[in-house]
Amino acid sequence: MQTFPLFLSLQGRRALVVGGADAAARKAELLLKAGAQVSLIAETVGGEVAQFIAEGRISWAGRSFDESDLEGMSLVIVASEDESIEARVSAAAQRRCVPVNVVDRPALSSFIMPAIIDRSPITIAVSTGGTAPALARRIRAEIERSLPAALGRLARFAEIFREQVRRTLVVPRARRRFWDRVF
Repeated sequence: MQTFPLFLSLQGRRALVVGGADAAARKAELLLKAGAQVSLIAETVGGEVAQFIAEGRISWAGRSFDESDLEGMSLVIVASEDESIEARVSAAAQRRCVPVNVVDRPALSSFIMPAIIDRSPITIAVSTGGTAPALARRIRAEIERSLPAALGRLARFAEIFREQVRRTLVVPRARRRFWDRVF
């Protein structure tokens, strides 16, 4: 295992996206789905990013990146076409121990973005450690086809009864057997 798999709670936390094109929009949307407060730094924006700004879903600073932009950030994603900005943001974030991902540049990243299967609240992540993103996407597609669309509803159903089952079946092994039979 080359990387440590981890699910990070971003609910109500600040995240920074550097870049204003389609890749930045995709990353901002993922962060928004995770409940992050997203700030975007880019001199110009277009397409979906501009729409997110107009809707008030993300905040935008229409200028170049400054290291002070990292203040209070829990995570940074760089989706820029400018290699010098990618390197600057990566180095600054890593100096401050802020997790940073530079899209398609694993050498500049302290974490990688997996291919994601979202059956909320069930989330499955597939990674090749940044070596073959296209392969991870293909594996994700295969897994998605094999999972029922209602899988998330099943997990939410279990959540409703989880505490009651815990109180009724106090022995952990008995609870595991119960849930194994249910599922």
